[in-house]
Amino acid sequence: MPDASAVRLKVETALAPKILSALTPTPKLVRPVVETGIVPLDSLLEGGLPVGAITELIGAECSGRTSTALSFLSHARRANKVCAWVDGSNSFDPPSAAAAGVDLARLLWIRCGVSEQSPTQVSAKFMLPGKYLAPRIPKKGLHGGGFGPHPRTEISGLSDAIEDLLQPSLQLRCPEEPLHKQQPQQESFAPRIHATIANRRTTKRSEPWNRIAQALCSTDLILQSGGFSAIVLDIASFPAEVVSRIELSTWYRYRAAAERTQSIVLLLSQYTCARSSSEVQLRLLPATDIGDEATVFTGIQSRIEVSRRRFIPPAANVESMRKPPQRETVARWNSRTTWAGTR
Repeated sequence: MPDASAVRLKVETALAPKILSALTPTPKLVRPVVETGIVPLDSLLEGGLPVGAITELIGAECSGRTSTALSFLSHARRANKVCAWVDGSNSFDPPSAAAAGVDLARLLWIRCGVSEQSPTQVSAKFMLPGKYLAPRIPKKGLHGGGFGPHPRTEISGLSDAIEDLLQPSLQLRCPEEPLHKQQPQQESFAPRIHATIANRRTTKRSEPWNRIAQALCSTDLILQSGGFSAIVLDIASFPAEVVSRIELSTWYRYRAAAERTQSIVLLLSQYTCARSSSEVQLRLLPATDIGDEATVFTGIQSRIEVSRRRFIPPAANVESMRKPPQRETVARWNSRTTWAGTR
C-alpha cells in the first residue's frame, strides 16, 4: 500500500496543470519592513510597516494619524527615498511636515479639490465688465457743447451692468429704467430660483466624489509608474457614506501594484476601506493627557492597536505544541509639549 506522501505527489502531479500545490499549503510570505521612527510601534509590528503592501491607519480627528505618517516619512528621509502624499482633502501643511523632519525635496505633494481658476479669474467675477467702465466719446451738439453727454444719460446702462454682476434670478431694476421694461412677476422666475438651488445642492453632493475620484486616480498612476518607495493616501476627511462606496477591486489593484513595485501604501482614513486587501490595519485609540502637572498641559499619551495582520513572522523554525502566549496588540508612547522640557 503506497504511503501518504506518494499519494499526495500523484494527486498534485495530476492536478498540476489546473491547481498548483493542491494538497500542499502555500507558504506564508514574510515581507521586509521599514521602521516608522516610533519605537513602541516598531516593536509591536516587529520591525515596522511591510514593504509591497497596504497599511491602513484608522482614527478619528486629532487622534494622531498625520503625525504618525509624518514620522514615517521623516524616517524614510534617512534612506534618501522618494515618497508621495496624495492629499484628498487639501489639508497637508508643508511647514509642519518640514518641522517634523520630512524632506520636502523628495516628497511629491498632490493636492485634490483645488480650484483651477486663478485669483485674477475669481476676482473678475465681482467686477463690472469693461464696456460699462470705458468712457464714452464726447458728442458735440446742444447738450454738452463738445464737453460730454447730458447728465441724465450718465446712468443709462446701469441696470444692464447690475444684471451682469448679479445672478439672473436676482436681477434688479433701477428707478430710471422705463416702465415698459419691467421684469416678470416673481412667480414667473420662481422655478428658476428653485432650479438654481437644486443645482447648488447637486454640486455640493458631487464635490466629495470628484475629490476622492481624483485622489484614487492619482494614486493609481503613481503606483503604476513606480519609483516611489512610500505613498500616503489621505482620505480621512470624507464621510463613511462616501468611503464605503469605493469598490473593493480598487484596493485589490493597489495591493497588486504595490507588491509588484515594492512600494508602501499608507492609507489614512476614519473608517475601514481596504478590508482584506490590507496587510496591516492599525487603529488609533483616543489619547489621554499625561498629567504631570496639575495646572499645566504637558503632553498626551498616544495609543495604537493592531486590529488586523495577515502574516505574522514565526519566532523560530520549530513550532511548539503548546498554546503560544498572547501577543500584545496595543502600543503606547508619550508626546510632550515644548514647554514641558526633557524629563
